[in-house]
Amino acid sequence: MRKLMPLIPAVFFCGALLAYNSFSDSWREVRGDHFIVYYTQDDKFAKDALDRSEVCYRRIALELGYPRYSDFWTWDKRVKLYIYPDHQSYLKSTNQPSWSHGMADYYAKEITSFAWSNNFLESLLPHEIAHLIFRDFVGFKGEVPLWLDEGVAQWSEEIRRDYVRKMIRKMYEDDGLLSLENMMRIDLKEIRDMGKVYVLSTYTKDGQKAPLILGAENLVNIYYLQAVSLVGFLVEKYGSESFAAFCRQLRDGKSLGEALRFTYPTHLENLGDLEVNWRKYIAGN
Repeated sequence: MRKLMPLIPAVFFCGALLAYNSFSDSWREVRGDHFIVYYTQDDKFAKDALDRSEVCYRRIALELGYPRYSDFWTWDKRVKLYIYPDHQSYLKSTNQPSWSHGMADYYAKEITSFAWSNNFLESLLPHEIAHLIFRDFVGFKGEVPLWLDEGVAQWSEEIRRDYVRKMIRKMYEDDGLLSLENMMRIDLKEIRDMGKVYVLSTYTKDGQKAPLILGAENLVNIYYLQAVSLVGFLVEKYGSESFAAFCRQLRDGKSLGEALRFTYPTHLENLGDLEVNWRKYIAGN
């Protein structure tokens, strides 16, 4: 069982309203056009988080092909960003798994995390904003796989893209990629015991199906890497406009296979075609 070093800060999303009772009397706030930042200490960090949020909002919507967001999330619809002082207080208040560093509540339009150096501004913040933008666009009724949701959020972290490409290529060469069948089935919310071992499947470079044995930490990291690689493949290979059209098909109720077939009729007719062409793309990069 190979040990994969943590590559991407593991984050988690949910749709349940959160309780902030333990800090309800100590929150301070700073407001922008589209965000309200709640924090307990460090005025400068809160202001930096607000400024970065506004920049990310505009860039991510444009990259994903969602131009209608130019005047969205304003006034009483502003997104609330809660910044806890440390990881322990964040985990205690949100009841998230120990590997979680942040979360987005789709329904309440809230992002929750903690102050953790520059990576908060460069990685986690755009990640969670992308979750909210994506879900505002596709809604909750369609068949939207978890890897697509997480992949969009990971793709928004510009500083990690080159590193992800290198690591996904290495995993491909080592026959260490999860099959897309597994990617469709895995529920990260169920991975709480980090000592557990999972027996999954992969496809070797010559197309043969083979077992893949992973510890929980490796599984989480590989899942995130593959999610962003799949989204990057769709965006870079076929363009942002086609990707937005693909997401619209999911929003309108089409299954994943139907959405692929409708959007990419000459290339990706089903999940199998997506896996084959994605692997070819990795091999060529």
